Amino acid sequence: MASLYISPHPDDFRSLMALVAAEFCPSRPCTLIEDPPASLAMCSRPGLVLGSGGGEVLSGAGAVAWYLASQGKRTGSNAKQASQVWQWLSFADNELTPVSCAVVFPLLGVMGVDKKLQQSSHAEMMRVLNVLDKTLEPKTFLVGDSLTLADIAVATAALLPFKYALEPSNRKALTNVTRWFLTCVNQPQFVKVLGQISLCEKMVPVTPKPSVAIVPAANANPTADANAANGKPKTEAQLKKDAKNREKLEKFQKKKEMEEKKKQEKKVAPPKEKKAKPEKKDLGVISYDAPTLPGEKKDVLSALPDSYSPQYVEAAWYSWWEKQGYFKPEYGRKSISEPNSRGVFMMCIPPPNVTGSLHLGHALTNAIQDSLTRWHRMRGETTLWNPGCDHAGIATQVVVEKKLMRERGMSRHDLGRDQFIQEVWKWKNEKGDRIYHQLKKLGSSLDWDRACFTMDPKLSYAVQEAFIRLQEDGVIYRSKRLVNWSCTLNSAISDIEVDKKELTGRTLLPVPGYKDKVEFGVLVSFSYKIEGSDEEVIVATTRIETMLGDSAVAVHPADPRYQHLKGKMVLHPFCDRKMPIVFDEFVDVNFGTGAVKITPAHDHNDYEVGNRHNLAFINVLDENGLLINVPAPFLGMKRFEARKAVLQALKDRGQFKETKDNPMVVPVCSRSKDIVEPLLKPQWYVDCADMGKQAADSVREGRLKIIPDHHHKTWFNWLDNIRDWCISRQLWWGHRIPAYFVTVNDPSVKPGEDMDGHYWVSGRTEEEARDKAAKRFNVSTDKITLRQDEDVLDTWFSSGIFPFSIFGWPNETQDLSVFYPGSLLETGHDILFFWVARMVMMGLKLTGKLPFKEVYLHAVVRDAHGRKMSKSLGNVIDPLDVITGISLEGLYAQLQDSNLDPVEVEKAKQGQKSDYPTGIPECGTDALRFALCAYTSQGRDINMDVNRILGYRHFCNKLWNAVKFAMRTLGDNFVPSEKAQLCGEESVSDRWILSRLCSAVGQCNAGFQAYDFPAITTAIYNFWLYELCDVYLESVKPVFSRAEDSGSQSQAVVCRQTLFTCLETGLRLLAPIMPFVGEELYQRLPRRRSQDDHSSIHVTPYPETEEFCWHSEDVDRQMEFAMTVVRTIRSLRADYNLTKTRADCYLQCIDSETMSLVEQYSLQIQTLSLSQTIQPVPATGAVPEGCAVAIASDRCTIHLMLKGLIDLEKEVAKLTVKKGELEKQMDKLREKMDKSDYKEKVPVKVQELDAEKMRQSQTELEKAKEAIDNFKRMV
Repeated sequence: MASLYISPHPDDFRSLMALVAAEFCPSRPCTLIEDPPASLAMCSRPGLVLGSGGGEVLSGAGAVAWYLASQGKRTGSNAKQASQVWQWLSFADNELTPVSCAVVFPLLGVMGVDKKLQQSSHAEMMRVLNVLDKTLEPKTFLVGDSLTLADIAVATAALLPFKYALEPSNRKALTNVTRWFLTCVNQPQFVKVLGQISLCEKMVPVTPKPSVAIVPAANANPTADANAANGKPKTEAQLKKDAKNREKLEKFQKKKEMEEKKKQEKKVAPPKEKKAKPEKKDLGVISYDAPTLPGEKKDVLSALPDSYSPQYVEAAWYSWWEKQGYFKPEYGRKSISEPNSRGVFMMCIPPPNVTGSLHLGHALTNAIQDSLTRWHRMRGETTLWNPGCDHAGIATQVVVEKKLMRERGMSRHDLGRDQFIQEVWKWKNEKGDRIYHQLKKLGSSLDWDRACFTMDPKLSYAVQEAFIRLQEDGVIYRSKRLVNWSCTLNSAISDIEVDKKELTGRTLLPVPGYKDKVEFGVLVSFSYKIEGSDEEVIVATTRIETMLGDSAVAVHPADPRYQHLKGKMVLHPFCDRKMPIVFDEFVDVNFGTGAVKITPAHDHNDYEVGNRHNLAFINVLDENGLLINVPAPFLGMKRFEARKAVLQALKDRGQFKETKDNPMVVPVCSRSKDIVEPLLKPQWYVDCADMGKQAADSVREGRLKIIPDHHHKTWFNWLDNIRDWCISRQLWWGHRIPAYFVTVNDPSVKPGEDMDGHYWVSGRTEEEARDKAAKRFNVSTDKITLRQDEDVLDTWFSSGIFPFSIFGWPNETQDLSVFYPGSLLETGHDILFFWVARMVMMGLKLTGKLPFKEVYLHAVVRDAHGRKMSKSLGNVIDPLDVITGISLEGLYAQLQDSNLDPVEVEKAKQGQKSDYPTGIPECGTDALRFALCAYTSQGRDINMDVNRILGYRHFCNKLWNAVKFAMRTLGDNFVPSEKAQLCGEESVSDRWILSRLCSAVGQCNAGFQAYDFPAITTAIYNFWLYELCDVYLESVKPVFSRAEDSGSQSQAVVCRQTLFTCLETGLRLLAPIMPFVGEELYQRLPRRRSQDDHSSIHVTPYPETEEFCWHSEDVDRQMEFAMTVVRTIRSLRADYNLTKTRADCYLQCIDSETMSLVEQYSLQIQTLSLSQTIQPVPATGAVPEGCAVAIASDRCTIHLMLKGLIDLEKEVAKLTVKKGELEKQMDKLREKMDKSDYKEKVPVKVQELDAEKMRQSQTELEKAKEAIDNFKRMV
């Protein structure tokens, strides 16, 4: 075992880095704090001795931590990431550690206090941390999607500042660093080493423990550290320094004692009366308090609050929308059958499971679907988005069974079928509305009058009809085949409910019903004796217990090793059974011995071999996982106990050969976590061959469009190789199969077997089934006895007919004729086969029509680390918690109310503490929806970091402030023109912003048509933030100021109309994605006369390019030139620290065209660049002396007048100091890069960074020299 020598000091961050890295190590080293033996020649701590005794020694925090982290696979998943980890190690060591120590060591009494130096060090530390903060803004971890040594190194280097120097105000300024730091230190591995971290409240000296020597940082005193670590005597100089430190410590302790004494005296003195401080109100949370009954319109006459608050904005609107009937296709028309030239848009919701809550994956689905629905509705189409909920057979039954056992100590069998089903209905009626409540909070504009549940009478009748028709057509048939069997659930389960757990070798897994974990991932080899000879055949298996059901050994027909065994038999060691050696091409000659045991009743491949060679199917497992049809002592054993017993029995007989690790995939039931067994059961199957071909052809022929089209390959691959679908489930909750087994009480009719479909009839009623049976067997009905199948249908069967069952199929209803087929099916790509393909197959078979014209498949939402959403990981987030915010304690409380067992609850708590150490901030519905739509550009999977949604709440606040400012600018008496149009008097700013508005209109409509949601959100975000707020609103302020001063209103009138058009149209653009803030702000705006009848923004027309047709590339190009000039002037002002002073600006133009352009945009340039004046100068014209110069483009040079505005000598002195620092920095870097072994030893990524740093420094140095020369000329 390796030995890790560390410093005993609790704040030695270098040792802490090594200790945290060790926590990720598969085999942790032994940790020692005593001095290492002198023989090891360990030069510093931490140090790592590899192997026992005097093995190789690694010294230094970086080397030790890298070795330990690499053992735990925390140094990056590829060469690029490894280089990035090195980069951050260098950052921690060279950038962060020196300034952290300079700030904190004086507080700990390690070195003397120089207040001036400490202040400058603190400023430098904040600068370094700000660099880190910007880097972390879009990230959860520094490298990749999981924690690496980069995070360990930088977090431990930041430990001292966070504990002793970063006050709350500092941490507030470093939001991303603080979030990341808290995420890191709350990881279990950090907690084990650091415990709970108390963050700094005030930066004051702290009393160190005198008994423990502080281990200083490398740059503090490396020699002393090395001597101390090796037990060497200190030098005279070191002893003097220690004495001085002790003297300082004594003075500091006396000072603390005096302060404590004064505190005690104050306590004794009578307390002074204090004035009560006014209670601080959190401006971020403003509630809507106006009395408004549900369904009434919200008060929009009172003033808007000072800042955006989701609670205020989202109050009252939804119930009013619902009451007004906006979500119904009937709104605004006499009848849904009435022809609509704009068309019909219909989409059904992927029905969520009734079992519980929605998570962020559902929120993504609903954000996309509702945005599309609202867009189509605003386009004037007859629009229906139909809600519904799925009964979720297995999931719901498991939840209610657990609840019964937990609360009443009863199983479903104790209650009986009918009473248990009543319990499920009771639970559904209590809990089922939660999902609908969540959907309403998300702003989903569903027609709730058409809401349906898959177990409702209407839908249940459709399910029954579908089964009967398909069974009568021979598409549904009875057969005994292998199914996925869960012994815990006592039911077959579908492929979607089987998790494939990949193992790399021997692994112990927990299995329900077993006290000890069970071994998987091993290949056991044993032999079968050849009948009539001493020869044997060696076979291997990962499931040794199934050898009790073997009925053959298979070899490849071309394998020369076994040709002589044709026609031979092998002897089973425990059963009186002779088994043939069969020759089959499925055998892999190169795997193992080339001989394979065949268990047709318990393996899918063996099942096919069994059928081909007419082998015996011997079932050795019952429904509970107990052994049957086997000899003693194995009879009645549990399957995994039999595994051990069979292995031992083979050893006792001398037929065991070997056991070795074997990578494999173990099928695990996603509901019960049981190991899935292939089991032979008579079940109902759907013949999918013909239906699958039709579904595949519909895409091949272009009748059905799947977007994005990279899913075509998967679609064809699955449907072209489709297997028949097992639809039986051995459950009580669900649609009971309307099939009856027939017993004929007539000696002329032979008794039937369960698996024989001839003895099964289906019927809508028992009487109908009886009549069918009597007719089939040509007997009277009184001779027929019926037994209805106990099983229920697979949930996906009822989901497969959802698009038409919700409209009353098989009855010809008005809704069915208008809304079927639907327009679009939008869902996640993970259920492409299980739901989408089956809807297409069932729709074509039962209605002769495709259920929809297009399928849009969005990405799957994962957590910030790329993990699948799982309750046991604690990363399943309720969208409502993101909307309203929730504390960490609140998240914990939700876990207590869940169905997780105590071990899973603790695991989930750790996950939540790690990801949300301070809880989840309030983001609001609009910000959540906008973020989800913006995220869909990330490909197949979305790694959703909840903290980043908060950024879109800030965007809502920007909208809020822009509209408030604009409303003040418009004034109370403003009347908008009858329609949005150009009047011909628009300024260049007006024409530009209207051009950008038209561009945004085009981009949004194109985005909705192409399902390109990031394009829509980008267009909206850019228009509002970067074009309307940052440029237009700023550039027109002088127009209104001049109008007030001079009384000339003509330009201001045009400007107000332009501003109103931008606001009103911009709000309509974002309304489908941000329905609440869109409505709130729209209701505050005046109306055009042509839109007086539009009571809500959501029934106004969506802006289209036919109306907004003023996009001009020339105007855009001209304004872009003006903005380039503005940015260059701003950059010059920043270079010379002209933060408030306005300077004259001379723009030297290369030609008359540029001169004219500058003159045309002079007001905009002056306003946006904060210049005193803008003066165009021809190429040959003279520019006054005393100007700083910058080139805006090849057509325009900027001269910014500095003379008289700044202290030239002071600026020269500052720049000279900066120049010296840059030269020193470059010399140091050059010295590093010029070393002979630099290119061999330093990672390529670090070399690239060094080169970039050198280039940047060179640029800064040239600018500093240029500025010095410029200033000197002005003196």
